[in-house]
Formats: sequence, C-alpha cells, structure tokens
Amino acid sequence: MPPHAQSRVGANKHPNRRRPDTGGGLVHDNSRHTARFTVIGNHLAQHPELSGLAIGLAVYIQSLPSGARVDIKTLTVRFPEGATRIAAALRELEAHGYLRRERTRVSGGRIVTRTVSCNQPGNQHSDQPKPLSAGRLSPVSPAASALGRRPPRPLPAVPHPAHPAPALLQTATDLLIGLRRLDPRLLLSARDTGHLANGVAAWLERDVSVSAVRQALTSDLPSEGLRRPAALLAHRLAAQLPPPPAFRSAGPPPDVRHPLRNCDGCDRAFRAPAPGRCRGCRPDRSEAA
Repeated sequence: MPPHAQSRVGANKHPNRRRPDTGGGLVHDNSRHTARFTVIGNHLAQHPELSGLAIGLAVYIQSLPSGARVDIKTLTVRFPEGATRIAAALRELEAHGYLRRERTRVSGGRIVTRTVSCNQPGNQHSDQPKPLSAGRLSPVSPAASALGRRPPRPLPAVPHPAHPAPALLQTATDLLIGLRRLDPRLLLSARDTGHLANGVAAWLERDVSVSAVRQALTSDLPSEGLRRPAALLAHRLAAQLPPPPAFRSAGPPPDVRHPLRNCDGCDRAFRAPAPGRCRGCRPDRSEAA
C-alpha cells in the first residue's frame, strides 16, 4: 500500500515543502486534505491541448455530486465566462473524452440525457447504465475489451459556426461525404463526419467556397501512413481556420428615379416626385432670367 501523505506537523514546520537547491521556481507548501477534496489526475491538470477554462470546468464538474446540473445555462450562472466560451470548453472536454452524453431509459419508460464525467478518459465502468446512444464516443464492446483493445481516441476539437443553420451543416456534411471520391482513404464514419461537419461549417460561414475548403482538406496528403484521416482533417480545420471576412461598409444609396409626368405649363414630359411644372416653366427660373 503506498504511504499516505503526511499532514503538517507543528506550527512552523512544513514537511511537504520542496525547496529547490538553487535558483527560484515553484515551491510547494502542501498539507493533507482530510475532507471535501477531489483527486485530479495530472493528465487533466497538465493536459497539453486543453484550454485553461476547459481544465477548470473539468475540475469543477468532477468535484460535483451525482445528479448536479452541468448544462451551459447553469455553468454560465456559476462562472463569469459567457455561454459561448463555456460551450466551447465543454466541446473540448467532450472531444478529449472527459465528458460524454448518453441517452438512457429510466423508470416509467422516459428517456433522459445524462452528462457523464470521466476522470480517466477511455476507462468506462461496467456499472454505468447502458445508454441508448453513446453520443460522440462509442462504448467499448465486451469482445473488444476481452481482446484488450482500447476505445478509439477522440478527435481533436474543431471550430464551430456562430450560426449553425441546418442548411449550412448539410452542405458541410455533403462536402465531407464526397471526399472519398477524391481519395478512398478519406472514407469517414458517421461519427467522424458529424464531428468534422461543425468545423467545415465554420469555414463556409467565413465566406470560403466549398471548393476552397475541399482543396484545403485534401491537398498535400501523405502518400503513406495516413492512419487517422479524420484526425488529420480535424487538425487542418482548426489550425488553418481563415479569419472572418473583412467588414464591408454600406455603399451610397441608389439614385431615386422618379416617374415621368407631363408639365402643367408646356405639356412636356419630365421626371418629378409629384405633378407640377418642368424646370423650364418654373416661376423661379423665369424671374432669374
């Protein structure tokens, strides 16, 4: 059994303090927790790809009791970050396996959606209720578990459109489905297509044409060793995301074209907003002459 962390001894003694021999740097002043604490793995606390907000939300969610609400609205009330940033952080955690959503049938025949917090992505416990749909992460089958296979690694996070209209997402999905015609290795699963469609939609929303997005995803693909094409596409969608289109100021208003009217003085046709006299028959012109 590994030794327990020692508690602080004495008023001014810190047995767990680690002082560097020379120079500055971090010094730990630790004392043992005996209540109200949560164990967090360094794989989360020091994750090289997650943002600070995503790591903070994951720590907060793991500290909550079962049944607590962790929807975007509730988290927005709890934290100062807005709904957009919190939603993006939750997508990061979902993409890296720290969160997953499951539709589960409960007593009475109702179907509810549960958010599952994973303190070690990839290790799903068998005592979890069997989901109707595993969301973005597929559960590990017993046969695969018996063979020692690991669940598929989550894809890198992709950008999301500000206004995910159904027509925009459908265009993005059609683009991804058609990639296999250009390269058979780009045959994507339904799960991967659903994940990548948001990234493609974010490009299309920035006035990038379908052909330009297709070129960015398929150009200069490695000739060998393309093991995870969906992960490569996700990386390109995030790393090469173009900036938003430049702001275009409104142009001058179009010239107003009035209808033709007959002059009350000479009966000639002229354009004016209301009936009257043409320029040559106006009193002010004759007085000026």
